[in-house]
Amino acid sequence: MKNGKQVATLLAVTALLACTTVATSTAAPQLSGPTTTRAADLQQQVDAVLAGHPRGRQVSADRVEYDGLTVTRVPQSAQGDGKSAKLALDCAYGHLCMLVRGTKFDYYKCQTWTVSNWTGDGPFVNNQTPGTVAKFFNQDGSVRWTSTAYQAGNATWDPIYSLRPC
Repeated sequence: MKNGKQVATLLAVTALLACTTVATSTAAPQLSGPTTTRAADLQQQVDAVLAGHPRGRQVSADRVEYDGLTVTRVPQSAQGDGKSAKLALDCAYGHLCMLVRGTKFDYYKCQTWTVSNWTGDGPFVNNQTPGTVAKFFNQDGSVRWTSTAYQAGNATWDPIYSLRPC
């Protein structure tokens, strides 16, 4: 059940990245303490996710790539005001991107994706081929709202249960 594994992994990665902060500093790195513990916990959780879904791969401490999706934790400093958050999206042509609770979702494959734990408001950019319609669905599968490319703005993520970029 390949699709089931993709959904479970996406849910695990969403929870993992949405609840973790990645600190950046110009100071010398600490060899022990809270920062090291958080990094070790993050790595252990990422390893468990990747063991259960070998199609995903960790490309950095805060980034996991799948076939058709990249999930990245956005630094707190880039989430500040609406303008900073939109710049953090940096959505490539042909992609649908959004910032949900400090996590950037960058979709570039046409399929239905199940999501979990999406709450609050955040920016999105539909930078797909002009006229491509992205659909966002309620729990019962009915369409909650759509976005026709090119479009950028803010959205309310709850309750979004799945989406189809194209």
